[in-house]
Amino acid sequence: MTIRLTHLSLIAALAASPALAQDDGAADTATEDTPAAAAQADDAGTTAEAGADAGTESEAEDGAPATNEADMGLQPTQSQSAQSGQSEGPQAFVKSEEGDWQVQCVRFPDGTEAQCQLFQLLNASDDNPIAETFFFKPPEGSQFEAGLNILVPLRTLLTQPLSISIDGGQARQIPYMMCTGEGCVARAGISSQELNLFKRGASAEVTIIPADAPDERVVAEMSLSGFTAGFESLTPMQQPRAPQQ
Repeated sequence: MTIRLTHLSLIAALAASPALAQDDGAADTATEDTPAAAAQADDAGTTAEAGADAGTESEAEDGAPATNEADMGLQPTQSQSAQSGQSEGPQAFVKSEEGDWQVQCVRFPDGTEAQCQLFQLLNASDDNPIAETFFFKPPEGSQFEAGLNILVPLRTLLTQPLSISIDGGQARQIPYMMCTGEGCVARAGISSQELNLFKRGASAEVTIIPADAPDERVVAEMSLSGFTAGFESLTPMQQPRAPQQ
């Protein structure tokens, strides 16, 4: 599997930001601050394509074309693959594998490594990839024990949050916080109690709703084999450095 540095850098930038979405009231916060949540003000039939248009890096563009699986950010494009293979600049790489998880990091030209996160690609029942999962340790002083970012296809219904449940337990709703041309990101802070559930669990179910079929649910299983070892190997994310004057 080719690691896309664009994705890893995006997720790392989110991970290093000062605050993480909480379960209670997260949707309200998102409504004020994020493009994806702004789509929630539309009717329930609003498609994720519209939400993605609002959240893309070219925010001024209108009428984004329909996307296929490669455009959804689940398959590397030629340019992304080439970027990962360049000899200059930061390089994304797999530092280790723990059970069904990978520890993915970025290596800089000076040899230093940073932005390590725990990654798993999630497949639907038909074996098609539907989500990329990233766990990380927040910066020192965070109110959370862990952070979670899940990247889903653009054509996801943003007005309905992603849900995740561990071993059939109560599902947690996670709002979508932003979109780029690569996909949309659901983001949450994980408490100590919740982190222990992941560590003790066998599997979790992640559910998203496709914009083209809002009455359907797409469910993917997240294996928790190797989660504890992989997460404990991570180091806290660093806050972004202020630009030098």
